[in-house]
Amino acid sequence: MMSAFVSGYTGVQRRVAGAGVSCVAAPSSFAAARTRAFGGLKSNITKTQAGSGVRMDLESDVRGELDKLFDSTPCMPIMVRLAWHDAGTYDKDTKTGGANASIRFDPELSHGANAGLKIAIDLLEPIKSKFPDISYADLYQLASVEAIKYAGGPDIPFRLGRSDAPAPKECTPDGRLPDANERMPHLRDVFYRMGLNDKEIIALSGAHTLGRAHSDRSGFEDKAWTVNPVVFDNTYFKELLANDNPALLRLTSDEALMDEDEMLAVVKSYAESQDTFFADYSAAHEKLSELGCF
Repeated sequence: MMSAFVSGYTGVQRRVAGAGVSCVAAPSSFAAARTRAFGGLKSNITKTQAGSGVRMDLESDVRGELDKLFDSTPCMPIMVRLAWHDAGTYDKDTKTGGANASIRFDPELSHGANAGLKIAIDLLEPIKSKFPDISYADLYQLASVEAIKYAGGPDIPFRLGRSDAPAPKECTPDGRLPDANERMPHLRDVFYRMGLNDKEIIALSGAHTLGRAHSDRSGFEDKAWTVNPVVFDNTYFKELLANDNPALLRLTSDEALMDEDEMLAVVKSYAESQDTFFADYSAAHEKLSELGCF
């Protein structure tokens, strides 16, 4: 089974929307292009909702290190995928799985849908070593939240306090993540199990605006969903409706979002209004990032 969450790290060759600069040889040029495109966005941390015993400046310090990582290696898409695949195992009925960093253990890391995610785990390990007070579970979710913001997306609410799965016995069975070859009945089975609804399925699917598929990981063609796969915006929905660029990826699970009139209306609303998409995405992402934790 291949997960519908297949965005991934695509190296350092990137083009930032509106900047007109390809980042091929020097990763630092990506940071410069991003500054021109987004006005030098940085995380605006005014309050940290920290768990008991966690120092209040930890979140802002870790965000700063993540920004440095993204400046040198535009790995934002795979950080989103790592966090989603960790949290997306949650079962609201059995209270198992969720955002507990169990994905760092085998057998979960070896599940087919998680192919390639050791890249993200290894990239984050130096940050974990520098800030041992942050749990792996918090680090994986914060990396995703900061990746979205860094790429020009919404500033998603975040709080520290997740606990790490202590051992591989906490890993969930294979098969809990969505299959990108399936349509709405399957997607509803998976997302409803987590406690998410139809609008949240559509909103979260919009994160496919970041990243691309890799045939050696997902089995799908080496294509991106948008022409600027390191920029977070509402282009995914525009491309989904237009369906006029054969160079872009279009999965069965993407097409399924337009199978029903009510869902198609949501897709159109997100294509028409980035603000609407950002608001709904932010709320859905926050909910996903806290599954099984608070």
